[in-house]
Amino acid sequence: MENSRWSRRSALRVLGVTSIAAGGAFASAGSAAAATGAATGRVPAGLRPGGAFDKKLGKLAEEGKLSGTVLLTHQKRTVLSRSYGKANERRSLPNRSDTIFALASVAKLFTATAIMQLAEQGKLDLGQPIGAYLDGFPSAIADAVTVHHLLTHTSGMANFQTSEEFRANAGKWTSGAAMLDGIMGVIRKSALLFTPGTKSSYSNSGFCTLGAIVQEVSGQSFYDYVRKHVFDAAGMSRTDYYTRPQQLSDDDIAHPYTTSAAGQRVDTLEHPEQYGSPYIGTPAGDAFTTAPDLERFGRALAGNRLIGPAYTNLMLTGKVPHAKANAGGASAQAYGPTSAIRNGQQIIGHGGGSLGTSTLLDVHIDSDWVVVFLFNYADRTNPPIQELIDDTRKLIITAAG
Repeated sequence: MENSRWSRRSALRVLGVTSIAAGGAFASAGSAAAATGAATGRVPAGLRPGGAFDKKLGKLAEEGKLSGTVLLTHQKRTVLSRSYGKANERRSLPNRSDTIFALASVAKLFTATAIMQLAEQGKLDLGQPIGAYLDGFPSAIADAVTVHHLLTHTSGMANFQTSEEFRANAGKWTSGAAMLDGIMGVIRKSALLFTPGTKSSYSNSGFCTLGAIVQEVSGQSFYDYVRKHVFDAAGMSRTDYYTRPQQLSDDDIAHPYTTSAAGQRVDTLEHPEQYGSPYIGTPAGDAFTTAPDLERFGRALAGNRLIGPAYTNLMLTGKVPHAKANAGGASAQAYGPTSAIRNGQQIIGHGGGSLGTSTLLDVHIDSDWVVVFLFNYADRTNPPIQELIDDTRKLIITAAG
């Protein structure tokens, strides 16, 4: 494989620009940790310690609207590292630069990477219908939905979380195998929302189906495969699909907080009966990682260290244009991540959001920046994550232009 040095010759030619983070909001009180220093090269003053972006983060944290960790790197050097708020409010444990956070849907990137690795090895074909790999689907789905459709959210599959069967049984599954088997039982009985390939609709069911394909094709459990071939391969030593008991007992893992209907801050992990807290994450979301580990993943993926250059290019090139683009560029869904061009510069990444969690990985291919947001207080009003994304993108793109 090629080394991890990025260049325009090896960079991916991708389409589009998108709002990568799932709309969400964050909050929590606390003070910032010290930044580790700025990178050399074209680093805009606004992103340096003490700059406009740093000051905005501090103000949001001071107002109780932000809790978590932010990491910005340029050319592998840390430009800004900040941590705010509490990982565990009941025990007064602060968030740190190495605190472990739930990823929500950013974890879909790991599932997509596993699929592309297996495709590169000739063990699966992206154009094949899922019936070639999995049993139990009706022919209308088994013969019509392809791996390509699953990766691009054009399968017509819905989201298993809306199923009464899932909600009734999710608390009973106490292993990764039981979790994935139970979810797939729900998915196999669910009708399609539309003819595959005719529309786009974000689908957690589609990514759980991809995880089942990884398991079937590789001969390993989904979790073991990703641990070895994605996390270990990228040098992500603190990343895993931590179980609910581990989340409750490990002081290094941040608890997710949201605001209740009564206006109180609530630890959703400690109230599974009300907010839902599955035993373990799925191929659709909630692996757990640190900001440095997620930054390593972004660089390993873009640097062809997880998949060879041809299949990395295939994975990260936009496939399905989004109907509505952000200002300054077009937007497209790739095989897992969103792919973007804004003002002639390429951005790939993914965001995630759930009750108590809001996350982002942004990789600026041309200018060699990685942006990581890991927040553990998220409700519908705080903090303004899209504004924070727009701030970093504008400053990075302007400096590189």
